[in-house]
Amino acid sequence: MHSPAAQWPEASEQHLQQLRIDLAAAFRLAVEFDWHEAVGNHFSAAVSGNGRRFLMNPRNRHFATLRASDLQLFDTDDEQTMSRPNAPDPSAWCIHGAIHRRQPTARVVMHCHPPYATALASLKHPQLLPIDQNSAGFYGRVAIDQGYGGIADDATEGERLAQTIGKLPVMLMGNHGVSVAGATVAETFNTLYFFERACRNLILAYSSGQPLNVMSDEVAKKTAQDWDDYSDSAFAHFEQLKSLLNKRDRTYRD
Repeated sequence: MHSPAAQWPEASEQHLQQLRIDLAAAFRLAVEFDWHEAVGNHFSAAVSGNGRRFLMNPRNRHFATLRASDLQLFDTDDEQTMSRPNAPDPSAWCIHGAIHRRQPTARVVMHCHPPYATALASLKHPQLLPIDQNSAGFYGRVAIDQGYGGIADDATEGERLAQTIGKLPVMLMGNHGVSVAGATVAETFNTLYFFERACRNLILAYSSGQPLNVMSDEVAKKTAQDWDDYSDSAFAHFEQLKSLLNKRDRTYRD
């Protein structure tokens, strides 16, 4: 769930730089987890209190090459954005621009096509069934969009997607991929991490051909609530991942 908008002031220079570093780290880590896809997909982070100004990766850049200084600053109120030389990918502007404009509490938005989440999104019935602790953690917290009509690149599509995700942390996009929203880079990355693992567990269980042992609604709901008690672990997880990344390649911080 997203935090109240009233908690979000304009980003200070120091905060803005840390956002750049954390978002750049998320791109590099996404490559290591095989969530990236060629030079597509985008992560963004709001820098203004109303969420309308945000950082996002530039068009046609591989996640593995991105540095903190490469991230571009966009404004959803700038009607000339797509006519500028440094215009973002149309689908990125459609999805991220609309969500940041309509959902100011979605401070960070990560859209990608990780293998197992995308496999689940490709099923006729793409519900993330609560069959284990990870998947149950998302009980009642996933919006499902099944209105795919081609690559998202127009304002109407963006508005529909922003409305669909609402205040939920995850939107599984049928025939497409997944978008995850959260209050910080660490929390959003952690949500994406566990959602992809949950999807992997479900797809592997489906592949066995055996009946699924689906939890009751009561147990699944309790498990999701129990996960809230471990929310601080998202920050520890992301810091540990950045520490490992620092030992291999610190250029993402530049």
